[in-house]
Amino acid sequence: LRNMIENSASPVVPPTLLSLFTVFLRIGLFSFGGGLSGWIFREVVTLRGWIDEDEFMSGLAVAQILPGANVANLSLYIGQKLFGITGAVVALVGLLSGPFFVAIGLVSAYSVMTSFDWTETVMDGIAASAIGLLLVVAVKGARRASRHLGSSVALVATFLGVAVFH
Repeated sequence: LRNMIENSASPVVPPTLLSLFTVFLRIGLFSFGGGLSGWIFREVVTLRGWIDEDEFMSGLAVAQILPGANVANLSLYIGQKLFGITGAVVALVGLLSGPFFVAIGLVSAYSVMTSFDWTETVMDGIAASAIGLLLVVAVKGARRASRHLGSSVALVATFLGVAVFH
């Protein structure tokens, strides 16, 4: 496995603007929540070898200090490293265009679905399940935090600050 990973770091095909666009389009379309920088690392450093690990880590550090979404900043950094300003634009457009069209499609589908009587019931069920999942995560986090005095104090202070004092 180690040999396979080491060999995969060298690019099979040099990067092109189209391949840069498709990699970031795929990342934007098929990723949800956190972990995007890990996926970008896998795609750009490990699988394709377009930049090395040190360059990626430098880009990630810069992306985290700049205002805006870290993953958008990181895509700009990688695109710029590979193709200059054109690459930065291509990577960012690739990253954002997929979710943009998915969101437009979902809004269109939602506006059609609101005409059905059962839509409100389904949305209430989805909201209830989301609240349930949030409560499960909160309870697990509180249990874990209560193991240490410092964590317990931070938990209570956060609760008081948000829930009581707004």
